[in-house]
Amino acid sequence: MKLYAIRRPSGWQSPEQIQATAARSLRVGDDEMPTDIRWIRSYVVSEPDGSLGTICIYQASSPEKIREHAFRVDMPAAEIWEVADPVEVAA
Repeated sequence: MKLYAIRRPSGWQSPEQIQATAARSLRVGDDEMPTDIRWIRSYVVSEPDGSLGTICIYQASSPEKIREHAFRVDMPAAEIWEVADPVEVAA
């Protein structure tokens, strides 16, 4: 599986909605698509219109599986980028 960053703009109006979607996302990934997708981390961002969006990091077998997962969960997946390499700074 490869690492991807996914931009999900203006998908929610409250943190509670994000939490409910995150729980559904985890369930669908773990129960229905365990060999195709795995959630790593998400960051909530404030959108210009006052709604909330996310930037999510996933491992997935393909961008198509990310889109399928988003469709099953009923959340946006506006932009999907394959992560080329992490940046690490030596301490």
